Amino acid sequence: MAEVDVFSALANPVRREILMRLRRGPQAVSGLAKGFAIGRPAVSEHLQVLRKARLIREEPRGRERYYHLDPRPLHEIDAWMEAFHKYWKQRMSALETLLDMEAKK
Repeated sequence: MAEVDVFSALANPVRREILMRLRRGPQAVSGLAKGFAIGRPAVSEHLQVLRKARLIREEPRGRERYYHLDPRPLHEIDAWMEAFHKYWKQRMSALETLLDMEAKK
């Protein structure tokens, strides 16, 4: 099974919504497909992408498979965002310094 980059997996809004729903607990495809304007086969394809990105895992229960959120790969995104957090913190500090200098004039 080829892996999928976590950024690619999260590029699709349906997949992001599936992850949001799985925060509430494991669900079967039939439950996850409710509320989407796409059919159950399309939801299954999105689940496959999320599984390949290791963002979810599946558990067979009788005739159905339940999907569980596995947030560990999200750490990669958090690490990437950290660089921008530092950037914005420096920019805001520079803006604060500039505003303080302007206020003293």
